[in-house]
Amino acid sequence: MDFLRVEHLSKSFEGMGGKLNVLSDINLEIKPGEFVCIVGPSGCGKTTLLDLLSGLTRPSSGRVMHKGSEVQRTSPARLVIFQELGLFPWLNAEKNVEFGLKIKNIPREQRLETARQFLSMVGLLKFKDSFIHELSGGMKQRVALARALAIDPEILLMDEPFAALDAQTRDNLHEELQKIWIKTKKTIIFVTHNVREAVCLGDRVIVLSALPSRIKAEFNVDLPRLRHIESDGVIEIVRQVLAELRGEIDKAARKEANV
Repeated sequence: MDFLRVEHLSKSFEGMGGKLNVLSDINLEIKPGEFVCIVGPSGCGKTTLLDLLSGLTRPSSGRVMHKGSEVQRTSPARLVIFQELGLFPWLNAEKNVEFGLKIKNIPREQRLETARQFLSMVGLLKFKDSFIHELSGGMKQRVALARALAIDPEILLMDEPFAALDAQTRDNLHEELQKIWIKTKKTIIFVTHNVREAVCLGDRVIVLSALPSRIKAEFNVDLPRLRHIESDGVIEIVRQVLAELRGEIDKAARKEANV
């Protein structure tokens, strides 16, 4: 049985300007424990694809299969971390991590143990009593990651989670996320505009075309971890990805200009 399979997936939206075809005949297979990054021109439907994988959105045609069942709704097995983290400002870090466990009626002592385990994993145990406004941007991201991991999803879907952070914080989180992935072997699907970030993090990089988006290319990243965004091996694969992506970015820009 395939773990996660996308079959002939297409998605269009109706608007005041008529029908907009966003995704066209996407076929993709994700293996358990794989770290897959998705890149493409701005507005090409990367987030829409993530929404379809999570069950937040239904396809116009085709289907998403997770362990033999068609994805028709959201599930704790497929958890999304958005750029806007959705942390609760009236709760401290520990209570934020506990929140999903409380919804699942996990006993209090077990919730506390699990929350502290994952706060420790992301290096924030000593900040467990801090409220969200007291944390830096990178620390908030780590709380969101700990909260997601605590629920123990089968698939973690990450939608440009580091886009709003400064370069130094982002580099630190690249290393932390790789360490966490090595420890947990979670299946991660990570959407980003940043090609270096994609190559630094992913086992595989999927390149989407301009609208209507299809899969234009795939790159296997067979580099040892931990990787750094400035390493020679990463930069060489980045050049290859950009060579595929550059034409699609130009095509998307021309289409936007004509509109």
